[in-house]
Amino acid sequence: MRLLVVGGGGREHALLWALSREDSAAELYCAPGNPGTAQLGTNLSIAATDIDRITDAAEAYGIDLIIVGPEAPLALGLADRLRAEGRAVFGPDRAAAEIEASKAFAKEVMASAEVPTAHSHAFADLAQAEKYVDSHAEPLVVKASGLAAGKGAVVCATRKEARAVLGEMLGEKKFGDAGSVVVIEEFMPGEELSVMAITNGEEIVLLPAAQDHKRLGEGDTGPNTGGMGAYSPVAIGTPALLERVTREVLAPTLAELKRRGARYNGVLYAGIMIGPDGAPRVVEFNCRLGDPETQVILPLVEGGLTECFYRVARGETPSPLRISRAHAVTTVLAARGYPDNPEKGAAITLPNYLPEGVTLFHAGTTRDPSGILRVSGGRVLNVTAVSPRFAAAQANSRSGAESVQYAGKVFRTDIGWREVARQRAAV
Repeated sequence: MRLLVVGGGGREHALLWALSREDSAAELYCAPGNPGTAQLGTNLSIAATDIDRITDAAEAYGIDLIIVGPEAPLALGLADRLRAEGRAVFGPDRAAAEIEASKAFAKEVMASAEVPTAHSHAFADLAQAEKYVDSHAEPLVVKASGLAAGKGAVVCATRKEARAVLGEMLGEKKFGDAGSVVVIEEFMPGEELSVMAITNGEEIVLLPAAQDHKRLGEGDTGPNTGGMGAYSPVAIGTPALLERVTREVLAPTLAELKRRGARYNGVLYAGIMIGPDGAPRVVEFNCRLGDPETQVILPLVEGGLTECFYRVARGETPSPLRISRAHAVTTVLAARGYPDNPEKGAAITLPNYLPEGVTLFHAGTTRDPSGILRVSGGRVLNVTAVSPRFAAAQANSRSGAESVQYAGKVFRTDIGWREVARQRAAV
């Protein structure tokens, strides 16, 4: 098959890696790709949001299946355009991608479908939003309704902090149009779980559950980021809990989207908060695979991924996946100044040797004209380790992160710290 992955980050490198592992004879393309994807296939110098050129490339290269990685091209209607051209594309149409592109819309869908989530209100006017905050209990959460690269949600300990965040979003337009509408919601205590479903809009195949680490610093401190690491599986993601998430969250959401004329096709990602009572509530929906969750989930898929993607892209029943019983941990290496002002350009030295089960996924890297690998984004590399034991996967991921060298390297050494605490408590 000829497969095209749209995007150029760590998620897309992991996708190409997984597809090539299943079928070494497949012809792989990535638009725009990165130095990591260039080792697995052909990079096309086309921005992920350039719908015209991606559509033309699919025709020119005779692509059999297009897999769209990031949310932005889906929100712009890339899948709609490709389907109109008769292409098999894995990713929801624009109307369904609104589940991520607008948090206000997602809240409407959840309310109609009676999906458990935090109580919230949406505002476009700063004064009205501030008035609501003044009467709201602390803490509270302020979210940019639109796409903000995973950085548009702020947990505010006080009303004063919430007013300051509102001033940045609605007053100073920190996130541009993405923050022209904000959603203010109650704070939900508990532990987060990333649950991703491959779906044709009705039938569902679950991927292994994962846990992301959004905060920049150790112990989940510091500013929110696009994700500093992840691990899978997660002990709290029991079969019983995942069945409940499917029944109470995923199925009714898909049914409501279909009722609104937006049948889903691709991955529906539910960020779930597991409360102290064990009940799942939705934090947010994404219309694609998570990043960095993809980097730990796909190494656990031992087979069936390409077939499943292709069947869903054609509107058919998703086929089952073969899932390993191993553990995976990924550590994100970021640039100094991330997430607000990442420094770019530093030369990167990769280790000559990585232990078995450890893989480097490129995210924000580029090669200069002389061939030197350099930092080109906020999140630079992902170090994923797979092992039969969680402790070994965690240690190998951390060791791999330490072995990569560049000026200003930032990473967390505690990815999976909640799992460690659970294991210690069980002893």
